[in-house]
Parts: sequence; structure tokens; C-alpha cells
Amino acid sequence: MRHMDSTTNAGELQNEIEANLLASILDEEGIPHFIRSNHDSAYDGIFQVPLGWGRVEAKPEHHARITEILSDIRAGQG
Repeated sequence: MRHMDSTTNAGELQNEIEANLLASILDEEGIPHFIRSNHDSAYDGIFQVPLGWGRVEAKPEHHARITEILSDIRAGQG
């Protein structure tokens, strides 16, 4: 989904698999979002080490649901 105005960080993402799963669920639920990776090909991904894989951005009214979905995803992974 393309970047939207007035979005803020709704959660940090641990890896690409988590990001793809979250994006799929958010698409199914019709929640507008933007997945932003911290990977920079010019620097061969060096910023992902200190910053983490990436984040999900959305409007503040969706943050609680996104946090809930991320918790469910992580609980299922453990």
C-alpha cells in the first residue's frame, strides 16, 4: 500500500516474514497501512542492525488493532 499522510509508527517489525504476515492480515481487515523496511541497498542493510528490520505505519486510530495483531502473530511464533 502506498504511503499515506498523517501516519505514525504503529509498531516495530522483527523480520520480513512478520511484516508480510501482518500486511496480509491488515489488507484482509481493510486497515490502511504502510510497511517501511530499514534496509538500504546502498549500505547493504547496515541500518537494520541498530534500527531493527522495519516498522508498520498507520493512522493513530488503527494502532491498537495493529498492536493486537502483532501480539497474536508473535504468540503464534513462539
